[in-house]
Amino acid sequence: MAVRSSDDFIALYSQIYFACHTRHVPDPESGTRVSARQASILSHLDSVEPTPLSQLASHMGVTVSTMSLAVDRLVRQGYVVRDRAESDARVRHVRLTAAGERLRAAQKVLDPRLVRAVLTRLSPADRRDALRGLELLGAAAREQTKERRGDQPLPRQRR
Repeated sequence: MAVRSSDDFIALYSQIYFACHTRHVPDPESGTRVSARQASILSHLDSVEPTPLSQLASHMGVTVSTMSLAVDRLVRQGYVVRDRAESDARVRHVRLTAAGERLRAAQKVLDPRLVRAVLTRLSPADRRDALRGLELLGAAAREQTKERRGDQPLPRQRR
């Protein structure tokens, strides 16, 4: 099937994502598993620079109460801590713990085992073509990202 439109691209990307995405992320030390959604929250946090809970909720497209429930579970699991802002006690901040940093570092969007299984279904020539196509798409995506200067992402975490 030749990709002729953005709809074709989206359909094909979705097939790859659903075949290979990580559904749970295991903590490499404790073996505790968190959902991909919880791991996504961790990926937006830092252990030094606190993130306001309201900013995190807004960035992830959920209400503050929904984010608060998700953060409560991560606090109970020991992956994040909540603090009150020094300048305004009404404002709650969230930071990663050492365990949260460890789990964030272990997180992968795609499961390498599933990706390998998909790639082994291709002939060596088709695999080279597929990876070359992804290389081209990655380059175009990086260019697009550079042009999207109007976006206001959360501050970049140190890794």
